[in-house]
Amino acid sequence: MCGDVRYAMKAEPMIVHACHCTDCQRITGTAFVLNAWIECANVELLSGAPASFAFPDAGENGNTVFFCATCGTYIWTEYLTGFWFVRVGTLDDPKAFPPDVHIWTRSKQPWLDLPGDVPVFETKYDREQLWSDDVKARLAAVIG
Repeated sequence: MCGDVRYAMKAEPMIVHACHCTDCQRITGTAFVLNAWIECANVELLSGAPASFAFPDAGENGNTVFFCATCGTYIWTEYLTGFWFVRVGTLDDPKAFPPDVHIWTRSKQPWLDLPGDVPVFETKYDREQLWSDDVKARLAAVIG
């Protein structure tokens, strides 16, 4: 975790994405970002208050990043109302959350070799085909 903001996930993430899009590369300053998609209600803020920034050109669903106002570490992003994409590297045990899928790999760095046992998509994927019924139900419970 970062400086002043501490939080805990109260449930397993719905899915963990390794996103290789150019926006994620630019924002993180590295080859990809590792995001744990989880319902906001399943994240408990233990201390601190994250600051936020809404990107003005984020599209129809918006894109607001939340970060520690003290150290600047990005903690999570809200792309879809009711859900956060928690930055796995900010968790107490990031190794417990390896990627379930690699997305937007058409823009991945060419020197990065991806493991053969994790699904890879050049862009996004079809949730109906990839997600379990349980995870689809969690999504529906929030968005209706």
